[in-house]
Amino acid sequence: MMTRFISAMAIGLLFCHSSLTSGANAVIDFDRDIRPLLNDHCAGCHGGVKKKGGFSVISRELLLAPTKSDEPAVIPGKAGDSEMIYLLTADDPDERMPPKKPPLTARQIKLLTQWIDSGAPWPKHWAYEPLSDKAAPSTQGNPIDRFVQARLTERGIRPAPMADRRTLIRRLSLDLTGLLPTAREVEAFEKDTSPNAYDALVDRLLASPHFGERWARHWLDEARYADSEGYEKDSPKNDAYRFRDWVINAINADMPFDQFTIKQIAGDLLPDRTEDDLIATKFHLQTQFNLEGGVDSEEDRTKRIIDRVNTVGTVWLATTIVCGQCHDHPYDPVVRRDFYGLYAFFNNADLAADFLKGKPKGAGKLRAERAKKWASLSAILKQQVSNKNLNNKTQATLTGLRKHDNAKGFTRYLEERKTNRRKTYLFRRGDFLQPMTEEGELIPKTPAMLPPMKPRGEAPDRLDLARWLVDGENPLTSRVTVNKVWMHLFGQPISAQANDFGSRGALPSHPGLLTWLSHWFIHDAKWSRKALIKLIVTSKTYQQSSAVRPELLESDPDNTLLARQNRFRVEAEIVRDIALQVSELLSRKVGGPSVFPPLPAIVAKQTYANNFRYRASKGEDRYRRGMYTFFRRTAIDPNLALFDCPDSSASSPMRDRSNNPLQALAVLQNEVFHESAQAFAKQLLASKGSDDARLRRAFDLALGRQPHSVEVQPLLKLLRSARGYYRDQTEQATQLVGPHAASGVSIQENAAWVATVRAVLNLDEFLTRN
Repeated sequence: MMTRFISAMAIGLLFCHSSLTSGANAVIDFDRDIRPLLNDHCAGCHGGVKKKGGFSVISRELLLAPTKSDEPAVIPGKAGDSEMIYLLTADDPDERMPPKKPPLTARQIKLLTQWIDSGAPWPKHWAYEPLSDKAAPSTQGNPIDRFVQARLTERGIRPAPMADRRTLIRRLSLDLTGLLPTAREVEAFEKDTSPNAYDALVDRLLASPHFGERWARHWLDEARYADSEGYEKDSPKNDAYRFRDWVINAINADMPFDQFTIKQIAGDLLPDRTEDDLIATKFHLQTQFNLEGGVDSEEDRTKRIIDRVNTVGTVWLATTIVCGQCHDHPYDPVVRRDFYGLYAFFNNADLAADFLKGKPKGAGKLRAERAKKWASLSAILKQQVSNKNLNNKTQATLTGLRKHDNAKGFTRYLEERKTNRRKTYLFRRGDFLQPMTEEGELIPKTPAMLPPMKPRGEAPDRLDLARWLVDGENPLTSRVTVNKVWMHLFGQPISAQANDFGSRGALPSHPGLLTWLSHWFIHDAKWSRKALIKLIVTSKTYQQSSAVRPELLESDPDNTLLARQNRFRVEAEIVRDIALQVSELLSRKVGGPSVFPPLPAIVAKQTYANNFRYRASKGEDRYRRGMYTFFRRTAIDPNLALFDCPDSSASSPMRDRSNNPLQALAVLQNEVFHESAQAFAKQLLASKGSDDARLRRAFDLALGRQPHSVEVQPLLKLLRSARGYYRDQTEQATQLVGPHAASGVSIQENAAWVATVRAVLNLDEFLTRN
């Protein structure tokens, strides 16, 4: 007891020292003040992976449980008698916690002590709190503005003024369709002073077929969409585009998000399922498939299931479920049985194939041929589980079936196994060769930290899982979805880690807004994506100017309080789309098989044994939107990779947004952008007028505004310089102009304009959504 007494005296001295700098005791917020301390300084040794001394800081129950000394390390209400505080303040470095690391600061120990003395309260993590329809702060107008304005008022900050109408239509068009408004549309909106002009614009853009394309691309990032299987062989999947088209059509039709979820998770299990329902299950087929020789097919199957579990955890729950593959989660209340309970939902999901969306001649015969191949493959797969000498033969048979499906036009989907069902066990340290049969068979089960599932029968299946995900009592799916929709409309989410709502994730900047909006999404919007987007974009918060406010650079540098809108570069596919659009080259065709725009030969040769003969598309297909570019995992189009398009190896709810010189060089020199400049120059030269008038038209088309005189002068100087250079360089001029020569203009004059408009398309403002 003497050492405890001495430690208590030390705590008292720490309190005295701390009070000199921190003033009166403030109210302790567990998520803000305590959880980060436990995660950063204690969980490494006393978390889900390790429970040294039998002590864990993952939950209040474990925190207060007896340790190996048979005594709890924390006694609520009695910090001075708690072993945890004693060890944190011990004088002996060999005894003090955390070991071999700097001791906690006086402020940190004071917070922990006050927390324990107050009873060690441990509120439910914010993400697991039930959704509430608690009324927004009482003011008139859009509820979103009420929440945001309340935070700003607390800080004595006024919101930014509304953006001008030219900026608003450009912002809305890019956010909702990924395309620029035409000069005529900008002018008409600027002149329309009717009170419903903005709402009408929103409705028109939401009804556009290009809305589905824009928002499908966001979802395809999460679905890890690609047109190839991955790994070294990276074989093509000729039917992949059917899933992409399903997503576009579902979003354009405003399919409620709960049905959108159910069909992708378990469309094959729906009563009276349709062909579209089967195509929706291709969400699960976006995982990589290893067709290399010698690979253990059963191991690869388990990897695909693990990927599906992890993807469901990321996309719908924003939870790092993956940790449970080998051990309990080190920070969140997720245990191994939670992971393998989800694994069991997918363990009997097999691949199937049929003719969907149209049947060829002789479909019956082709089906019979495939059934014979599948029977042969099934037999060898069963043998290969225990006979690894069959690995090469198994892989060759798998590859043969894949080639047959591609060649004959089959569409693959997921189908639940009805006989010879596999059993699910824990894997020792995640090793599929070490099933822990002694622990007993596991049935499909959802994580215990969330509300229980309501299965339809005794044996839960994927359809039960899908319905549980979108059950109104599940607090995560709606929160996670709303957070990501907000992110796409503001450039940053309300909770900064869009893929991690766990204890290591960031607290929401506006927790009340996120909770209210998530409840509204389910109960008022009925899971309508378009209704949610309309509510957000019609708020004054969304319509604010994005101009940086110098007076807030120190107090709110990341604009978390939303005292203005954000400006950010458009995504990789949109960079290409708007360059082609301004030059009038862009094809507006929606859907269909993937296309092959020009690609450097060196990139195409990166494929396995140079087995992919890349032939650039011709005609309209050459100018399709970026989302239709054939996406080969091992040979990504450099334009997409350079502008941070994810590689589809894993779900990516939030893209990186880098800024580097190579991007500027690509927009200046890459073939697609150079061809856009050629066509843009041709378009400008077809209009009559002076150099100044043509440059002003270029600004109007590309940036949606008229230039200032100070902006025109450098471009006029560049134009004159280019004219001088190409006057005697006919061969170079011809090469620069390429196939998009303007009629009635000398090749030298044409080249000078190509060189000039390349600078306009290279402006930061052109690639930026304000």
